[in-house]
Amino acid sequence: MASSVRLAKTFVIDTNVFIHRSDAILSFRGVDVVVPLWVLEELDQLKSYSDERGRNARHAIRLIDTIGKHGNLREGAKMDNGSRLWVALTHADPRDVGFLNDKMDNRIILAAYQLQQEGREVFFVSKDINARIKAAALGIKAVDYDKQKVDADSLYSGYSDFDASAEDMGRLSRDGELSWVDTLPPNHFLMLHNPSVEDSVMGRYDSAQQKLRFVDYKMPSVVGVRPLNPEQRMAFELLLDPDVNLVTLIGKAGTGKTLLAIAAGLQLTIDDKAYQRVLVSRPVIPMGKDIGYLPGAKNEKLSHWMQPLFDNLEYIIASYKRPNMKTVDQLVGSNLIELEALSYIRGRSLPGQFIVIDEAQNLSPHEIKTIVSRAGEGSKVVLTGDPQQIDSPYLDASSNGLSFLVEAFKGQDLFGHVTLQRSERSRLAELAAELL
Repeated sequence: MASSVRLAKTFVIDTNVFIHRSDAILSFRGVDVVVPLWVLEELDQLKSYSDERGRNARHAIRLIDTIGKHGNLREGAKMDNGSRLWVALTHADPRDVGFLNDKMDNRIILAAYQLQQEGREVFFVSKDINARIKAAALGIKAVDYDKQKVDADSLYSGYSDFDASAEDMGRLSRDGELSWVDTLPPNHFLMLHNPSVEDSVMGRYDSAQQKLRFVDYKMPSVVGVRPLNPEQRMAFELLLDPDVNLVTLIGKAGTGKTLLAIAAGLQLTIDDKAYQRVLVSRPVIPMGKDIGYLPGAKNEKLSHWMQPLFDNLEYIIASYKRPNMKTVDQLVGSNLIELEALSYIRGRSLPGQFIVIDEAQNLSPHEIKTIVSRAGEGSKVVLTGDPQQIDSPYLDASSNGLSFLVEAFKGQDLFGHVTLQRSERSRLAELAAELL
């Protein structure tokens, strides 16, 4: 870079930030944004991929090129948000700082180090915690990209407890509704308690009428599945409501979130004829990864990755004896259930379908947007997962797409959410989830 530039706050962007969000450079206002040349090298290697990484890499390169056409990337190209974009080449000798220069990550960090040696206030922005540790070891301020992060410790649960009068509890149970002046998010559940009343009473907030609607614990089984605790009853209330088009269920292993979602989908599809089919998927395969190397047709290939969903289906079939629900293969063959790879959902329009995305905590906010935006008229989308069990190296409980969606959609009348707390799989499963 030219030595005549002003010494401003400088944010050096790592490659993985662009993969997380391709237009990340637009998030920084009134500062200098630096893209090391080595980042462009990595984006160039990724651009040919057919998955989400490839798409984000291509979009990031096009964005940088567009900005560069309106300025000089060597001396700083002005952006509409008041920042300037630079492309930097590392000149620092790695031996001076005891750094190996054989890894691309190290070369990118050395670009940040070089800028700091020039007297700049440098922030190294990366989704890679190991890269941030290396940068911090060189005395560089290292930060995570948190544009789409939420506070995982205070994530919306979908329900709360309330100390109510015995009269109000009786009125809600007797009349089926109760006027409620306190503003709550739409479809929020309240558990009303009173020491003089043996059982609590559940209500669901109707934001349009500003009333609590009574939710009866007792309900018919859903394809042989009954709720075993209040949170599961809340989940069924949302899953079976055609006016709630988007439902998120969060909970640790064994809380029943996937089983409830599939059971509700089958009930609404087979018995109620509300949807054409149940479409199920899960991001065990990184989004967009080709499944062509696996043997067999698409369903055979996907079955290797969908086995946890098959386990739930087999449990339902064993509990709910129906002529058209004898085997999983029969359900798939009759097109009542469709398996789909997440990479193939992009570009599709999915009207009239009950869509279940399991393990959604392993998706980025952009990937979640890609999936939810595929829902056509008359479709319902259900996302389940546990933000505390994330396999992606660049996501955590605060930055994953499922947590982000819960906070983003809270307050929308077509959205409902429940955090399931109690494991019903077995006492062993509950202890494993808590202790391990």
